[in-house]
Amino acid sequence: MLIAATLVIVAIVAGFAFAMLSVGIYNVFVRRVMDAAAEEEQSTVAKGVRSLVFRRLSSVNRGLVRQDYRDWIRRQLVTGGDPRDLTADDFVAIQELSAAGFVLLGALFLIVVKASWLWIIAFLAVGLFYPLFWLRDKVKKRQLEITRALPYNLDLLTLAVEAGLDFQAAVAKVVEKGKQGPLADELRFMLSQLKVGKTREEALKIMAERVSMQSVSAFTNALIQADRMGASLGKVLRIQSTQLRNDRSQRAEKLANEAPVKMLFPLIFCIFPTVFLVLFGPIVFQFMFGGEF
Repeated sequence: MLIAATLVIVAIVAGFAFAMLSVGIYNVFVRRVMDAAAEEEQSTVAKGVRSLVFRRLSSVNRGLVRQDYRDWIRRQLVTGGDPRDLTADDFVAIQELSAAGFVLLGALFLIVVKASWLWIIAFLAVGLFYPLFWLRDKVKKRQLEITRALPYNLDLLTLAVEAGLDFQAAVAKVVEKGKQGPLADELRFMLSQLKVGKTREEALKIMAERVSMQSVSAFTNALIQADRMGASLGKVLRIQSTQLRNDRSQRAEKLANEAPVKMLFPLIFCIFPTVFLVLFGPIVFQFMFGGEF
């Protein structure tokens, strides 16, 4: 029984160490290589190999992967800002390659620790879902940047409209003078839609769908309703700007109230044991062994 428990503990520790090593190798080497390749304009051998592999896997996946899943991946990629210019088929191919790589690593790990081959299923699941976790983090990071930039850019848009500019010229002024980032990119994309003949309502709906955020959807819906009803655009923008600032203040108060609760875990399990050890350790030692220090 003791030997079996020891083997389980060794397997868990080795698996954790291997996972940390894999993450470290990815962050130190693979990500740097991918970032460097993304910055290069000329074609490279690595890009050619990647394109060939993705193209072959994409042709196979079209008959295996459901269209609604590919559509969902496409929407997530758009919301995440089209990271590395990936298509839905490319992302599915990355999931498959990640799953295959984790299965191989899991097989090597199981050979070393002599554990059950059922652990392969766990490695397979990690390989399949790891790209999804990466994409989710990209989406959350981009939405957070849009949330932070929205009040400032909306104030600038309000001032431009109240100064006498029409909506398209005001948006162009915000793109030119406002904070650069994901929100400015989305406004720039909306301008391009207006220039190719889309109506203001259609361009705003496309923007809300691309960003997929409640605050942006409320903003675009208010502008669409104002356009339909013939209301003053400046007044609507002023109301939306005030509402966004109130929401931001309430969100900050909510996070501040949640801070003490989030601090309980590190206090109880990390700080309090150390304090108790320093305070009561000498007393316990003296009680058990006697003598003076």
